Amino acid sequence: MASSAAFFLVLPLLALFLCTCHGQGSGGDGNGITAIYSLGDSITDTGNLAKEAPPGMFETIKHLPYGVTLGNPTGRCSDGLLMIDFLAQDLGLPFLNPYLGKNKSFDHGVNFAVAGATAVDPADQFNITVPMPFASNSLKVQLRWFKDFLKSNFGTDQEIRKRLQSSLVLVGEIGGNDYNYEFFADKPVAEVEKLIPGVIKTIIDAAKEVLDMGAKRVIIPGNFPIGCVPGYLAMNAGTAEPADYDAYGCLRDLNRFAARHNSRLQHAVKELQASRPGATVAYADYFNSFLALLHNASSLGFDAASTRKACCGAGGGDYNFDWRRMCGFAGATACDEPSAYLSWDGIHMTQAAYRAMSRLIYHGKYLEPQILSFPEKYGQT
Repeated sequence: MASSAAFFLVLPLLALFLCTCHGQGSGGDGNGITAIYSLGDSITDTGNLAKEAPPGMFETIKHLPYGVTLGNPTGRCSDGLLMIDFLAQDLGLPFLNPYLGKNKSFDHGVNFAVAGATAVDPADQFNITVPMPFASNSLKVQLRWFKDFLKSNFGTDQEIRKRLQSSLVLVGEIGGNDYNYEFFADKPVAEVEKLIPGVIKTIIDAAKEVLDMGAKRVIIPGNFPIGCVPGYLAMNAGTAEPADYDAYGCLRDLNRFAARHNSRLQHAVKELQASRPGATVAYADYFNSFLALLHNASSLGFDAASTRKACCGAGGGDYNFDWRRMCGFAGATACDEPSAYLSWDGIHMTQAAYRAMSRLIYHGKYLEPQILSFPEKYGQT
């Protein structure tokens, strides 16, 4: 009976990879979306950090094996494409160029996301306990870029509003690094939880500004179940007890933490939507879509034995992750088949996993409410 039930649960997931799915949006090809503007961190960055960092800084993402599935590095923190790439593709739009790229086309949108970025600007934090890495351009900085770009390219407020009415704006995923930098400094969950209200407020305030400028469609993603991330699992391997793990080998406390962030964010998104009846604001559920992917990894073409291992890393063992020998550093190697893995480098996902996540969220039930529809010819990739 259990196996039969599992089979029928997996069928809807498989269907996402076999058919064209349409949302309940405003209709037309991709809801009439002609551009995407994205703010966020490494989950979305298509090259800003690589463009901004001076020689010798963050060299790993500028070289293979990053980008190996594409044949060359692109500045993406993966072996290949990201969720934002698949979303653009499925909407019939070109991939988003990074804002800091030179001589690039921005006719169909701009990617302002920067790997390492925080939601709360370091300059606005009065009790900074963790040094922020170079180029952690916060949401505040990206929002300023966004405004500057629109003003310089469309001039008047009226033209900006007209442009945004036919655009999709993603505010996030962001906020994960606000927590990561604290956890990496060995701060306890109870202490890091104190950051949640400020992070949520910063994200929502940014979304309000975007809506006030004229945006009609905004997506705000939540956080991943970070207790399933190989980097975190490896970091806690020496101290965690068997009872600290769930049935899938994820750390319960870290997943509860991420769930608390997401619960507060989701509530704030609903309040924001209620206050802006003329626009649509959707919550992208990265947490439960990732768990659906993890729990059905074999059925979706991934190696079930490698769901908690980094494809590119060092150390072998359960997680193949060593903070001293991360992907791209001496002593680290990449697996032969990244498409069989969920995790690329122990922190970020593989192209195959991002593609699956994009299907589950944007073509499935993990965008709440579902505000997108897709041109039929782009419904399959």
